[in-house]
Amino acid sequence: MYAKDLSILIVTYNSRPFVDALLDGLARQIDGLNAEVVLVDNASHDGTADAVAERHPGVRLVRSSQNLGFAAGNNLAARHAQGRVLLLLNPDALPARGCVARGLALMNGDAGVGLAGARLLADDGSTQPSARMFPTLMQEAIVLSGLAARFPRSRWLGRLDRTWADPAHAAPVDWVPGAFALVRHDLFDRLGGFDERYFLYYEEVDLCRRIQAAGFRVQYWPELRVHHIGGVSARTVAGATVARSGSQLTLWRARSGLLYYRKNHGWLTAWAVNRLERSWHALRGWRAALRGQADKAAESATHLGLLQRAWRDTLGGRVAPPRPW
Repeated sequence: MYAKDLSILIVTYNSRPFVDALLDGLARQIDGLNAEVVLVDNASHDGTADAVAERHPGVRLVRSSQNLGFAAGNNLAARHAQGRVLLLLNPDALPARGCVARGLALMNGDAGVGLAGARLLADDGSTQPSARMFPTLMQEAIVLSGLAARFPRSRWLGRLDRTWADPAHAAPVDWVPGAFALVRHDLFDRLGGFDERYFLYYEEVDLCRRIQAAGFRVQYWPELRVHHIGGVSARTVAGATVARSGSQLTLWRARSGLLYYRKNHGWLTAWAVNRLERSWHALRGWRAALRGQADKAAESATHLGLLQRAWRDTLGGRVAPPRPW
């Protein structure tokens, strides 16, 4: 059915500074494997697609005329892929030597795993959240309150990012980030791929829910190590507000969060999550204003406005705005 054992899917948007190093490294990693690289360029304006075509002729390049986002971009890449296993890989994620081959071997060795992720490492070598649990209204409140950061070793307060767990231990988890994710092609197709209403964020959370509902596990394999910068494409979006972490677009994250909660938990939960965050930022802004912290008050006012806009844009999580966001 499949001509290849593995297809590596990369979706780029203004990623030219990173694709050369990534594709050069992948060429070495898949040497000797029955594998291919499929790259979808989401209408980059920095010459990413031309650079790939010129320097990496062995890559199957698909040029999109518009920015499709992460979900639809990967669905398009999957339609061009011939691999039995798909590896979703961000352009700013560099797998360690031998990581790709080992990941394929692990997938081949456990038919019960539908999707699996790696240990994501930041520039300083620290582990990024790599094995996570499904978000809930209660967990959103815990994170906003600061208790999750204050008590990361608590199994309850640190539940969302599993900060209580040893990142060196493999485990079945609720979901893993899409920066590096191995998924069975036939299962991906059977489930219809990503829900394309998510332009960016929450699409992998939603897919992992559906994979588990289909009877497969989502697995975290820390022996697969991947250096991940994070937020590279987000920072190239003109006029957008990026979260203080520097990796997420606030409006897009809020939109996708509403779509996710409305789809999986209903209207009331979507409303409650949005109002919870809005109330927290309203209180934060009021307190900052009283203390004369004008910058902090303005930041919360901006965040509050984006949350209100996200509610309007999605009709309370019922519809996705037209692409591109």
